[in-house]
Amino acid sequence: MLTCGPLILTWVMVTTRVQGHSWRPCTDLLPLDLFARVLPQPGQDLPPQVQMVQSRGSRGLRLAGLTTALSFPASQIFTNCDHFPAEFSLVATIKISRLRQKNQYIFSLLEDQSDSLLLGLRMSENRLHLLTTLPGVGVRSRVSFKDVGLDDNRWHTLVLAISGPYATLTVDCGLPLEIKQAQSFPSTLRTRGTRFFIGSRKRWRGRFSGLLRQLVLLPGSDATVRLCPSSESSLAELSVPQVLKSIPLQPDHQEPFYPYETEARVTLGNPPPCSRPEKGQLWFNVQSRGLFICDGLTWTTLLQNKERLDYIENYQDLYTSSETFDVEVFSIPSEGLFMAAANRDSVSGSGLYKWRNGSFQLYQNISTQEARAWKHFTIDDKIFLVVANSREAESELSVIYLWNQQRFLHYQTLETHGALDWEAFQIHNHSFLVVANHRRAGDSNHNIHSVIYKWNPNTKLFEVNQTLSTSGAYDWEFFTVGPYHFLVVANTFDGQTTTISSTIYVWLDGCFRTFQNILTVGATDWEAFQIDGRFFLAVANSQRISGGGPNPYSINSTVYELSMLTQTFIRFQDILTHSAVDWEFFTIGDEKFLVVANSYDGSSYSLNSIVYRWQGYEGFVPVHSLPTFGCRDWEQFSADGGSFLIYSSATSRLSKVFKLRTY
Repeated sequence: MLTCGPLILTWVMVTTRVQGHSWRPCTDLLPLDLFARVLPQPGQDLPPQVQMVQSRGSRGLRLAGLTTALSFPASQIFTNCDHFPAEFSLVATIKISRLRQKNQYIFSLLEDQSDSLLLGLRMSENRLHLLTTLPGVGVRSRVSFKDVGLDDNRWHTLVLAISGPYATLTVDCGLPLEIKQAQSFPSTLRTRGTRFFIGSRKRWRGRFSGLLRQLVLLPGSDATVRLCPSSESSLAELSVPQVLKSIPLQPDHQEPFYPYETEARVTLGNPPPCSRPEKGQLWFNVQSRGLFICDGLTWTTLLQNKERLDYIENYQDLYTSSETFDVEVFSIPSEGLFMAAANRDSVSGSGLYKWRNGSFQLYQNISTQEARAWKHFTIDDKIFLVVANSREAESELSVIYLWNQQRFLHYQTLETHGALDWEAFQIHNHSFLVVANHRRAGDSNHNIHSVIYKWNPNTKLFEVNQTLSTSGAYDWEFFTVGPYHFLVVANTFDGQTTTISSTIYVWLDGCFRTFQNILTVGATDWEAFQIDGRFFLAVANSQRISGGGPNPYSINSTVYELSMLTQTFIRFQDILTHSAVDWEFFTIGDEKFLVVANSYDGSSYSLNSIVYRWQGYEGFVPVHSLPTFGCRDWEQFSADGGSFLIYSSATSRLSKVFKLRTY
């Protein structure tokens, strides 16, 4: 089990100063584009052994023939002397799939006569190695960075800086990883009679099978300060060959000729998942006649018949077996759309519904114990559902279920404490689950630990990975900003007051550490979303415990925005809500919306829940009122019949589906 203490995140930039020397440097200490030296100028044909590929919006080259095609003598760049610089940095932009145990070279420096390796940058599964042969003794040294997550079929820009005994690796302008070597990089590595090979070690075996977009040597300093920060850190540019920036056209063709392949795929049907692994993929919405591209977080419009929300109408009355605290809508490939309802009653259990003939119909009943929430997730094409059971008992257990092509079956049991929520997420191809433990049975202590579980690919089970101290935890939300991964908890009650801090955690060095504390009032939900490159967090504040004064249920919920200046979330907008327990963000065409679950105003559960529309710097303004009763959770989904909203009621068996009418 891993435990981590709090840490305030600092944004580190490492600079290496070049000391004055009496000798003349081997180069002009300018960026040396190694890749450009083996490529033709724009308008000239590529070597037949090289393929240009466009993937996820950017172009790279793949070596598909003789490995000697991309090589040049080292004397072309080492013009003043015959030694490789003792201090330098290498910048590479690559995209490669899972390597397993294979070793592949991004570049190598070999002796012409013996083909002996003097210097090489090599990849293996989830690792990066710098190999050096020490002059005179022939002993090879290796600097290895582990768990770097480069072989995930996504673009990455890495900077490897060498200064004395220190080797520093920075990936996608993230926090640098530093290794101290027993010996400094040799200052007498001779380059006379040597040759650079790009994407190989001169042999077919060990060639780089991915895409290479950038390879630059910067003598004498760390290139990180030139690249970072960057608006697109995974594709940060120091020097990219022009042939990869412009597409030469062949005037002899009647149609424009593009001499590159494309890896883009177009998905039809219901909205597929959009996260970092799907970045650059396309989705065509048949109903709206729109083409969308995944930006790594949300589906962004490329071409679409612009829709606007006209009105919202009652579509389906859904009677569940008992009061429903949460609904989870998800798709199963080749099966269709499903909805899991978290029902209060333990005797009747919870229902799984399938979208058939334009409405949700009961598909499976699952035994639960005062279920409070469901979460759907996938691991290696396996489909799971996990339920948060909250019934007080000596041994409180929540359950993970696995889809067996026909129904969900019991898979794993986890001990929880008044569980109210699960959040599933992935970091560097590792799968995690985090539970919101609300209180301990018996003494009803709300100040307990919530637990992060990690999937063990060997045992095929979730195991405790880290514990975090929470106070009446109600909800978890995972989100990503650039290369950084965050978790935020909604802390509701500490045993005395609901006016307490909820905490945002950031992933650093293999665990979550405190990033920021935000004062909340009975927080029950966080909703993370992005609009036009701006990052927001909306909190649902439910109840203020006080000795009197204003209505404790009619209080402000708040939208926070990430400030790039202060690198913290700051208050953007307050919205009056009535015991709010959920926010849901959704889009219609180019319009952005938030809908709040107003559950109670101190005298009645029959309240209007409000839909707010984004109005730029004016923030969110109310545009629709929806009649709800004890509203607990909102979910937006798309089906063959259009776009819909569904809400669950914590005080009634009746949940409702609304249809979003557009024009």
